[in-house]
Amino acid sequence: MRITPYGEFSAFIAVAEQRNFTKAAKQIGISTATLSQTIRTLEERLGIRLLNRTTRSVSPTEAGETLLARLKPVLDDYEAAIDSVNQFRDKPAGSVRLTVAPPAAHSFIASRLKEFAQLYPDIRLEISVDVANVDIVSSQFDAGIRRESAIDRDMIAVRVSNPVRGVVVGSPAYLADNPAPRSPQELGDHNCLRFRLAGGAILPWRFARAGESFEVPVNGGLVANDVHLLTTAALDGVGLLYLSRDYVTPYLADGRLVALLEDWVSVGESLFLYYPSRRQIPAALRAVIDFLRSDAKSRPERKTAAAAPPRAAGRSS
Repeated sequence: MRITPYGEFSAFIAVAEQRNFTKAAKQIGISTATLSQTIRTLEERLGIRLLNRTTRSVSPTEAGETLLARLKPVLDDYEAAIDSVNQFRDKPAGSVRLTVAPPAAHSFIASRLKEFAQLYPDIRLEISVDVANVDIVSSQFDAGIRRESAIDRDMIAVRVSNPVRGVVVGSPAYLADNPAPRSPQELGDHNCLRFRLAGGAILPWRFARAGESFEVPVNGGLVANDVHLLTTAALDGVGLLYLSRDYVTPYLADGRLVALLEDWVSVGESLFLYYPSRRQIPAALRAVIDFLRSDAKSRPERKTAAAAPPRAAGRSS
């Protein structure tokens, strides 16, 4: 595989920022061996060591730090210049890397992929489904999709969904052996399947009645951080499950799951697409934003930082 000078510099930036050859190689889509050889070739061509390598760590040398500081804005400007010609195309093109929380990926993104591919055949989406709240800057994602409360306060955030409704579900087989709860308080008599969040906490079971919201403590024999696994367990009659209604709509429609406690439904947060503040948004990312927000009710973007400066350079319309 022939690496161009631009590729060499991009490879160096990836390693210098990740401080790990394996992670950097995965990020740019080449083997670790190829990446290592690319860096050696670059160092030989420049006649200076750019990275200090040990068996445990990788870090830029003083020369490497200087090169990184000068190269990063140059390559960012280069990519912006390439993207600027998108306005002369019939449809935008390019790559967009997204980090998406599992519930959002399954219930919100998956059903829209076919339509997006038909509308924007020249945009390549790379979606990483991450339980953890990934740092999109250091991991070089273009944007992320999560609940508003999970987004760092220095991001630009765009609402892309209506408020997500929660629902308690159980399979007919489970309910045949266990009387359906008539109120949230009766959930204590049931085996409740619980979702563990990235920070270690367990997703609370929230309900609302007469304008007041509250949480109900539940217990059960299964805790997992994978929505698909928990849904499979619910389908198999292991216990009751609380999650986004959008995610289980197909199972409710075909009767494989039954919605419970509907008079106590809690309306949760909306999903937001978020990205770092920047002067210009690439055309491909703008296409993703416009496409995803089309289903949400009109609402302006907002700067998440409470003490954000009054200027709107990073805010897009």
